[in-house]
Amino acid sequence: MKATFRLGKVAGIEIGIHYTWLLAFVLITWTLAVGFFPDAFPGSSQVVYWVTGAVAAVFLFVSVLVHELAHSLVARSKGLTVQGITLFIFGGVSSLTEESRSAGEEFAVSIVGPLTSLGLAAVFGGAYLSSKGHPSPVSALLGYLTLTNGMLGLFNLLPGFPLDGGRVLRAAIWGATGSLYRATRIASTIGQGLAFMFIGIGVFWVLTGSIFSGLWIAFIGWFLNNAADASKQETVLQETLHGVKVSEVMDTEPDVVPNSMAVDVLVREYFLHRGKRALPVQEGGVLEGIVSITDVKTVSVDNWPYTRVAQIMTKGQVHSVGPETDVAEALRLLAEKDVNQLLVLSDGATIGMLSRENIIRYVQLMSSMGISKRPATRLKRSS
Repeated sequence: MKATFRLGKVAGIEIGIHYTWLLAFVLITWTLAVGFFPDAFPGSSQVVYWVTGAVAAVFLFVSVLVHELAHSLVARSKGLTVQGITLFIFGGVSSLTEESRSAGEEFAVSIVGPLTSLGLAAVFGGAYLSSKGHPSPVSALLGYLTLTNGMLGLFNLLPGFPLDGGRVLRAAIWGATGSLYRATRIASTIGQGLAFMFIGIGVFWVLTGSIFSGLWIAFIGWFLNNAADASKQETVLQETLHGVKVSEVMDTEPDVVPNSMAVDVLVREYFLHRGKRALPVQEGGVLEGIVSITDVKTVSVDNWPYTRVAQIMTKGQVHSVGPETDVAEALRLLAEKDVNQLLVLSDGATIGMLSRENIIRYVQLMSSMGISKRPATRLKRSS
């Protein structure tokens, strides 16, 4: 999930918030100001309740941030690259560029989040007990943070992927079976079952009069189901592509254009007539860069005839892979760099182009033939 607003860095990790966080902030502040805090310390003004509610909402998301930082810092200590942390309506998510490389690594990265939340609950709970007997905004705030961090820790320990507990379960199955794919499928299926349970509870609550709470828990169930299903589909894709080399999927005869070509010719002859989205730019057999539809959009249509490819192309370091690179790794690079295609280079020369369309077409062909994974290469028997 991409952040809408960037807040800065903590321990070198980029922190951002998604626009849905603003909605959550308003909802949490409102529910606390009109319900929780008036019961916790009656007799105060509405202004005090609203201010305390807003402070509580901020502290809640700080707690979520600490939870996600724990994941990210442990992941980084294991050698995994952390792109950043994004806070959104359901909490937060740490963006890692790759999966854990072992079951033990997966377990360590996953379990630290819930343990951190439970640790925060213990700290806030100790502070709350020291102030008990003196109802006040501070005491009520500490009680709320104790409750929410405890619930956050316990909720995330539920054994449904992609919750932390589901990742812990996946680590256990992975360690027992030696198969990450099988572990992900099982954990995701359990996650979907858990999600449907939440949806069912939400519907029941709505029918019995708790409309807001019912809709909220049903929405959480819907979100978990989508996330679990996406993880399962991604696993199927990764398993299908396992062992497949870029050379087997790439376009082996990509069109190449010179840097002197006019943009209107590029658009007419290659993008429109041939359906290309990006092309290598070569001059005298030397790769100079790549030009894409995105580059063309930077120039007004009226100026296309007077603009050369050299003026708009992406120069310098171009994202590329080798022909022996695993397609699953290439797909990860496409997602990480947020590009639609990669040049395939061998000894510095362009020998092909790999696009998302190439990969999708390969997977669809495999699916249409009823093949779930790449057939093993049959070795010829010598006579």
